[in-house]
Amino acid sequence: MQPTPTTDGGGALPGTPVKAADPALARSLTGSLSRFKGAGPIVALVLLCIAGALLNPGFATFDNLMNVLTRTAFIGIIAVGMTFVIASGGIDLSVGSMAALIAGVMIVAMNALALGASPPSALAIVVIGIGLALAFGAVAGLAHGFLVTHGRIEAFIVTLGTLGIFRAVLTWLSDGGAITLDFNLSETYGPVYYQSVLGVPIPVWIFALVAIAGVVILNRTPFGQHVQAIGSNEQVARYASIRVDRVKTLTYLLLGVCVAIATILYVPRLGSATPTTGILWELEAIAAVVVGGTSLKGGSGRIMGTVVGAILLSVIGNILNLTSIISVYLNAAVQGVVIITVAYLQRGRR
Repeated sequence: MQPTPTTDGGGALPGTPVKAADPALARSLTGSLSRFKGAGPIVALVLLCIAGALLNPGFATFDNLMNVLTRTAFIGIIAVGMTFVIASGGIDLSVGSMAALIAGVMIVAMNALALGASPPSALAIVVIGIGLALAFGAVAGLAHGFLVTHGRIEAFIVTLGTLGIFRAVLTWLSDGGAITLDFNLSETYGPVYYQSVLGVPIPVWIFALVAIAGVVILNRTPFGQHVQAIGSNEQVARYASIRVDRVKTLTYLLLGVCVAIATILYVPRLGSATPTTGILWELEAIAAVVVGGTSLKGGSGRIMGTVVGAILLSVIGNILNLTSIISVYLNAAVQGVVIITVAYLQRGRR
């Protein structure tokens, strides 16, 4: 007769294999952790808004909220396009300079049409200018995509080069000064920036539509799945018969169109373009993307995170403007610190 087995005091029988953790429980914990990380930018934004309201009561007003969202719209729209590029494993450093040149080309073309022998109506000229901006952005994006995919040049080098080219061409067009839109055209074009619908400025509505379209394209279409597959492992994506070069080129084209849309909304704000237009927009767009949870290494993209990241960065600037914690001239420094910090926190991610 064998002795009855006893436990070792911890509840387990000696020699009995330890049961592995429940796979369903492990998946649940992993999913919860992922959702918590995804909610990080939202939590940070909420805390930042609470701090802003405590520091200055004017921060929490509806007018200030609309001001923040309107100023966010330009960078936010560009950041939506940048999310696709970064998720595919690319980068674009030229978006600020591209926006500046698109603005300059728009204004020069529109002024030339207005001064013609038999000019079209002001509204027709504005529509032509908008079409020209979209075409320019698409062509610039295609050029980037072609050089990266068919030219086999690193995206960093390509866009660093065009950053200088775009701004130099604008400086040449403006002769180092400002290119100003015709007054009558400004009167017609102005409502695109200054008009509101249901109390919400038009740029905010356009930003919302672009963001919704970005979410649908990235998360609900084969193209979006291919973008993230390429960013995760380009070689495996090729083995899976994904047309890698075509998809990557389309991401740059999409970003170019987003830059054009942002510029179309920006031009009527001041009615001019200068060599300093769009300075540091690339920094802000990339910051919005990485703060929103998209890995700089590619492989995943979060459009809604990008939207929250863009708003968060605008809120930082707004709080600096409304308070005297630090100089407003350090806004870019704060954004730079945010980029480095988030990149550091992402160092272990794909």
